[in-house]
Amino acid sequence: MLEKFERYPLTFGPTPIEKLKRLSEHLGGRVEIYAKREDCNSGLAFGGNKIRKLEYIVPDAIASNADTLVTIGGVQSNHTRQVAAVAAKLGMKCRLVQESWVPFEDAVYDRVGNILMSRVMGAEIELVNEGFDIGIRQSWERAIEDVKAKGGKPYAIPAGASVHKFGGLGFVGFAEEVRAQEAELGFKFDYIIVCTVTGSTHAGMLVGFAKDGRSRKVIGIDASGTLEQTRAQVLDIARNTADLVELGRKITDDDLVLIGDYAYPAYGVPSAATNDAIRLAARTEGMMCDPVYEGKSMQGMIDLVRKGYFPADSKVLYAHLGGVPAINAYSYIYRNG
Repeated sequence: MLEKFERYPLTFGPTPIEKLKRLSEHLGGRVEIYAKREDCNSGLAFGGNKIRKLEYIVPDAIASNADTLVTIGGVQSNHTRQVAAVAAKLGMKCRLVQESWVPFEDAVYDRVGNILMSRVMGAEIELVNEGFDIGIRQSWERAIEDVKAKGGKPYAIPAGASVHKFGGLGFVGFAEEVRAQEAELGFKFDYIIVCTVTGSTHAGMLVGFAKDGRSRKVIGIDASGTLEQTRAQVLDIARNTADLVELGRKITDDDLVLIGDYAYPAYGVPSAATNDAIRLAARTEGMMCDPVYEGKSMQGMIDLVRKGYFPADSKVLYAHLGGVPAINAYSYIYRNG
């Protein structure tokens, strides 16, 4: 599906799939849980799902003769950290707008984790006191114009790389990769669990798995807390991506499964159940999740298993999208484990 698109290699190759045997057994053994480790996909500042997206965006940035990548996220954005890493790898400058998307107070929140690494990698960072929104932000548009005014050549990458014209391609590739791995494993996954916020990870998967009739087997766990806005954005990205890759059919509202039960109390703020899920994954599998994204999708998957959402003997693939560095900014919560 992606043959006609140029790709700039930034990942190690296909990400590993591992069986989460102890977690599956802890949850009753009715379903088999596996994880696809996007958190292990690259050597660029701990990697993560945005690296897979950026492989299809970087060729366009290079072709535009840009010298500065300009993007936006929250203070502890995984996306901005990954863009900073890619800029360093390419020898470009990086301008990051970091908004106050998360109503969480910790003494070290803006000095550790993702933002610390972005600073070490040389990114120019602007902290902006604005709340959470998955849409296009004025602060980002101002930063783009400021780079131009100072003689730079900016390349604009929206939050999460999501509403970029090529934002969904990387996770179409994820689906293609899973199909190849399924052929080696000798079985197909019945469900794929993914965290959904700005939307292009879920949208790309939806399109990729629509090729073999599994679009509704991609179960999105909303972590945005803006469910209807997120739903609309995922569908819009998926439709644009389906046209790009010439899927051969329209994406409908019914293709999207997005569950909004686990985003509370707010974007970026973990609930007690989120923290329990993080600890359970860590203590059964040694697999770390973060409080913003993976903790909430892990929480959702665990709850769905316990509720019997998945039929007995289902094989469930949990997409671990990375983002663990953010847990450092929540150190007080986990000070005793």
